[in-house]
Amino acid sequence: MSDVRTATGAGSGTGATGVTRRRFGALAGAGVAALAVSGSAQAAQATRRAYLGTYTTQPGGGTGIGLASYRPRSGQLTSTGVLAGVQNPSFLTLSPDRRTLYAVDERAEGAVTAVRVGAGAPEVLGRARATGGADPCHLSVHPGGRFLLTANYTGGSVSVHPVGRDGVLGEATDVVQHTGSGPDPERQAGPHAHMVVTDPGGRYVVAVDLGTDSVHTYRLDPRTGRLEERGRAATRPGAGPRHLAFHPCGRHAYVVNELDSTLVVCGYDPRGGTLTPGAPQPTLPPGTELTGRNYPAGVLVSPDGRFVYVSNRGHDSIAVFAVERGGAALRPLSLTPSGGAYPRHIALDPSGTLLFAAHQKSGTVAVFRVDRGTGRLSPAGAVLAAPVPVCVLPV
Repeated sequence: MSDVRTATGAGSGTGATGVTRRRFGALAGAGVAALAVSGSAQAAQATRRAYLGTYTTQPGGGTGIGLASYRPRSGQLTSTGVLAGVQNPSFLTLSPDRRTLYAVDERAEGAVTAVRVGAGAPEVLGRARATGGADPCHLSVHPGGRFLLTANYTGGSVSVHPVGRDGVLGEATDVVQHTGSGPDPERQAGPHAHMVVTDPGGRYVVAVDLGTDSVHTYRLDPRTGRLEERGRAATRPGAGPRHLAFHPCGRHAYVVNELDSTLVVCGYDPRGGTLTPGAPQPTLPPGTELTGRNYPAGVLVSPDGRFVYVSNRGHDSIAVFAVERGGAALRPLSLTPSGGAYPRHIALDPSGTLLFAAHQKSGTVAVFRVDRGTGRLSPAGAVLAAPVPVCVLPV
């Protein structure tokens, strides 16, 4: 593994601290059963797979990566298995060819694991690789499929791992340490990288940092697997940016802020990788009454770029926004109960006709039909009981 390097964008302040990540709600769950592979071609066409992320080191936690199937027409989601032995797989992603699943191990000694998926039972590939940062909470595969990118929350850093032709991970080629802090003494005493993703053009890597109210832009060297910082955009102090989603046009991005319950439309220059945040707007209607704080978590853009979805933990709802002016503006459209408590993660199926919401506190996954014309959501199928899911990945 390479030495940890420091990102030196504008706005740096105090260095990373050893603050343990604050996890909201109980992290629990019981594993779900082995995925059944049907020998019938008709059955294979009728159902698709889904993977569930959870924690394994908490009392009552799960035992590994949850496996499930769903019916695209009805939205019915069914538990079908568990890949035991993968530690704290709180976030999951697939390789571009969909043959390999990658999972974080969200612990102080952070790691990432590769799993072969497809026909047959899932199988762990090689051994877990250290990320060089504590509590990895998000990961993505670079479009070329040769590198895995990981955001280390408590470590406040971004890691790069090479990917072999068979999907097996090598030792980290780079770990870039963020620096700085924010005005919230409990959540922003140091950097907290919360997401890392490649832009639609495949040219730049973008990392969102909740602890420093900033978004970093990097270039990934395909020869060395090392990151070079190209810029750093500042969000409103105390906003706590958590996740980001690009519009399909590649000229706009939407940043959801966890600490002040806002969503920001950002301009994006795909040539230079420059992100320009606009004015924040609330993820809940003005005057919404709450019994406690609201913490937005996930943000999604519909495949056609017409709608944006945001999950609200606390209010337990999914906000729908209409995209206007080619992606440059958002208009609040509707607010739908999420079907459970604390929707930490939301995901669209490949067709964009189903939306899945994983509820950390109620231990359920709800499925919604997406009206492609209006963007509105309606419940589909029964709510699935699962091991306090914190990630859902329909494929």
